[in-house]
Amino acid sequence: MRLSLFFCLFLSPVVLADDLPGSSDLPILPRFAHAEIVDYSDAADVERRYPRGELRRISGQLRVEREVLAEGRLRALTYRLPDGHSPSEALAHARKTLLDGGAQLLYWCEGRECGSSNLWANALFGNAKLFGPDERQSFILLRLAEPQQNSLLALYGITRGNRRVYLQVEQLDADQAVADQLPTASTLLRQLRVHGDLKLPQLSELDTQWSELLARTLNLDSTLRVSLTGPQAEAWRAALVEQGVRSSRLEAGSGGAAGLQLQSLP
Repeated sequence: MRLSLFFCLFLSPVVLADDLPGSSDLPILPRFAHAEIVDYSDAADVERRYPRGELRRISGQLRVEREVLAEGRLRALTYRLPDGHSPSEALAHARKTLLDGGAQLLYWCEGRECGSSNLWANALFGNAKLFGPDERQSFILLRLAEPQQNSLLALYGITRGNRRVYLQVEQLDADQAVADQLPTASTLLRQLRVHGDLKLPQLSELDTQWSELLARTLNLDSTLRVSLTGPQAEAWRAALVEQGVRSSRLEAGSGGAAGLQLQSLP
């Protein structure tokens, strides 16, 4: 029922009478129902540094543990969402739509885990409308699927102190190939907790970097048990045990889709 509600809340790309003149939605992402575009830009040769960790300022300099750097065409939209809705609703649907379409989630943070909302609003996006309480923010960064694998999609949502809700959506189409980036362990753990599963179709063979990352992910929550399915499920299970995950937390099954899939167990 809840998922159906999300689909009802979204519309095909459309221009509303209250939208900023000359603005338009991104073709890849339909807008939240009754949301209006309040800021819009479309520019070539823009450089963006998207954080993959807490955003903070140290000695006057913007600092982040990990980031994705890209340059190219940047389309940026700021939506005001209708009263009574939260940015998490919009982000939840966008996340599911894009992941089902093959996009890779590189980073996902919520609340104070993201760092300072003031820095996100003013230092990163250059839009004071996006400033609000740190605990009411959320951010996701995705790399789109082929043939748009050199495009990044960033979404930042905030509920301001006056209860107005804004959603920043940016698509950067890079001029150069975007370097491969592994998701953060905290992002993968959040996916498992919220969605209940983690689909990794690209992992058709055992990969050392990914086995280390998945082990770090599972060891962030020692109570989490998962099943592994896919052609190499037994090999992945053995690799995770070797990386320090207790064998009692892992079940391996046969069949399933290509690659590797993790599913949380009760």
